[in-house]
Amino acid sequence: MNDDWRLHIDLHDEGFAHRLGETLQAEELEHDLERSFADKVVVSVDGNDVFCYTGTRAQAEAAGRLIDKLIADQHWQADVELTHWHPTAERWEPAGEPEPTDPEAVARERAERVADERAESAEKGYPEYEVRVQCASRHDARQLVERLETEDIPAMHRWSVVLIGANDSETAEALAERLRGELPGLEIAVELNSRDVWKDMPGNPFAVLGGLAG
Repeated sequence: MNDDWRLHIDLHDEGFAHRLGETLQAEELEHDLERSFADKVVVSVDGNDVFCYTGTRAQAEAAGRLIDKLIADQHWQADVELTHWHPTAERWEPAGEPEPTDPEAVARERAERVADERAESAEKGYPEYEVRVQCASRHDARQLVERLETEDIPAMHRWSVVLIGANDSETAEALAERLRGELPGLEIAVELNSRDVWKDMPGNPFAVLGGLAG
């Protein structure tokens, strides 16, 4: 699925949001898109909010015209915002905000993303990301945890799986790349955190794991 564009519709009422979501996903819906609405737009509902994801701006704008008509017909109050995904910053930006192209702008947007991720980790009290290492045995997993602890890198293992928390995606990716070189053949992946695991650790030890990427 290509979801570079997003319409955010705030209906101010959960009931209206669900009704709009159901209407947009109805097969008999009449609209001005070239093919089925469901083929071109992915719809999700979260409380008062409806989100529509499309692959192009033209599709998003066509969906927006249809949604404006549906809202007007029902006399609903709603705020509609069109945004565009910025892969470097990893966040939704206003439709008119261009993606950075020069190296300095790209670096600045990346630094802002990392700072946002670290701030969110600090606010929540657990790491936003984790590096997951599938070891061959529980013994190997325990040895890896002990080695990482000598470097002040907080880690834990669940049987043969080692979990290493990281406060931002760049730190997680840098550590994963390093471990792939040190532990060839093992399955190593960067994932969003498993909060149920990390919440049991006392304090917030991941403050020290927020700058491995430089």
